[in-house]
Amino acid sequence: MSFDGACGKRPVFGVERSLCGCRWTGPDPAEDRLARAIAQGAGLPDLVARVLARRGVAPGRAEAYLRPTLRDLMPDPSSLRDMDAAAERLWRAVEAGERIAIFADYDVDGGASAALLLHWLRALGREATLYIPDRIAEGYGPNEPAMRMLGQTHDLIICVDCGTLAHEPIAAAGCDVVVLDHHQGGETLPAAVAVVNPNRQDEERHLHYLCAAGVVFMLLVAVNRLMRQAGREGPDLLSALDLVALATIADVAPLHGLNRAFVRAGLAVMAQGLRPGLAALAEVSRLSGPPGVHALGFVFGPRINAGGRIGAADLGARLLATDDPHEAAMLAEKLDAFNGTRKDVEAAVRAAAEAQVEARGTDGPLVWAAGEGWHPGVVGIVASRLKETYDRPAVVIGLEGAEGKGSGRSVPGVDLGMAVAALQREGLISRGGGHAMAAGLTVPRARLDAAMDRLGALLARQGAGSGMPGALAIDAVLGAGAATADVCEMLEAAGPFGAGSPRPRVALPRLRILDARPVGSDHLSLTFAGEEGGRLPAIAFRCAGTALGTAFGSGRDRLFHVAGTLELDTWGGRRRAKLCIEDAAAV
Repeated sequence: MSFDGACGKRPVFGVERSLCGCRWTGPDPAEDRLARAIAQGAGLPDLVARVLARRGVAPGRAEAYLRPTLRDLMPDPSSLRDMDAAAERLWRAVEAGERIAIFADYDVDGGASAALLLHWLRALGREATLYIPDRIAEGYGPNEPAMRMLGQTHDLIICVDCGTLAHEPIAAAGCDVVVLDHHQGGETLPAAVAVVNPNRQDEERHLHYLCAAGVVFMLLVAVNRLMRQAGREGPDLLSALDLVALATIADVAPLHGLNRAFVRAGLAVMAQGLRPGLAALAEVSRLSGPPGVHALGFVFGPRINAGGRIGAADLGARLLATDDPHEAAMLAEKLDAFNGTRKDVEAAVRAAAEAQVEARGTDGPLVWAAGEGWHPGVVGIVASRLKETYDRPAVVIGLEGAEGKGSGRSVPGVDLGMAVAALQREGLISRGGGHAMAAGLTVPRARLDAAMDRLGALLARQGAGSGMPGALAIDAVLGAGAATADVCEMLEAAGPFGAGSPRPRVALPRLRILDARPVGSDHLSLTFAGEEGGRLPAIAFRCAGTALGTAFGSGRDRLFHVAGTLELDTWGGRRRAKLCIEDAAAV
């Protein structure tokens, strides 16, 4: 498991520029020393100790890191500004039997946040109106007609996963409004009873990594506390952590601090299969075994999002909120069908976008594309694919009439949301906002080129598209024979893995390709053999047409150093390790 001198400042296995253009870097000497201290002090295997050292975990904190708990990591909800005002207003509405509306975003985070509130209210014998805007007709966030309509028939509107920048729509509501959000705030806040957002400009930002569902959960903790003070028992919240975990993973929230505890506890709740909506999703997606992080992000998430992208915007939230297994099965079938349609639409837009990018050139700090009538529901996904392909921030815009609506995705270390906010301040776009890794924008057609030029310049200042070889951080070196099911289970002890806490990356030297077969439209299934013995199955996702796919496709019997992540494969009842390939270098 050691690096045998192939770490520190020297590239692992001498790989200065891999097939993906990366320099492979291992732990520096300080991390090696920390790993040894963790292994000795906590009695952990060397591989797990190396992962914790790369995360910067102190030897005395190893046990707490491996077993994150809400008891240890949950802060006082009142540490967030406006939380007490929000909790008091919601509890007053419940006690008085007031009419409550929930205005939610159309993605997984918005749907899960709404479902959290709906289930909590239902447990107290209260119901609420669910309103989710149509992505195409209304766009993101509160709008004046909808808020005015809801305000005429409700006493309280709760905006979840949106609302921080909705000054005019909230003013138009004519009733009390509470905002529960996590998107970047502006210099001023809307005139709401409370704006609870860890990314408000006047926040300490100690919980900046929370998604909206995490904020909603903290609100419900605060309201339950008010109920206890009044001598009443509040609804059970631990059983709702499956929704918080789903939203955290699907919204690609960093798995730091409290989020690790949310996901760890939420997965345990989800394994019980008690929520009809999630059970129905597992059924239509033919998921075997309890859902894990991958299932939440790549199986459940796309299907729940499909309603907001292609079909009816409220389907995902209704699925998560229902207690009826029959309704859940019906909604899950609809979402699964919409997800299939979404894939077809996405493929067409992606092909056209890639053609534009190639024609424009891929050497700059930003890749972008815009097309007439491109469906707003898929531009964000296509931007993500462009970002992966070209390893730089990407923006994809659908044009209609005099304006375009688009989404962007960024790479680590480049704050796209901040750059988009600057575009709006400078008047180059009509609307825009988001966070470091993702943002949305509306741009006048006449200013499109100028806006993208300026965005590229802003991103270049942050180092985007520098042309320098990227660094691929390697956590440990293994031989093919040492990549076993037991090692996979050992690594899981350092989880959950996701954004901000990536699955440990291993490098394996001098692997020979025994077999390479296409899978689907752009994946490659491989079998490797190590020089010291042992066979290792592997998969290279979305590698068709890339340098990696070309080398593997014509490389039978050639030797490669290979880097990627190990996962436990239980297909067919067998337990074995499987390598998900991220990079390789020819020997």
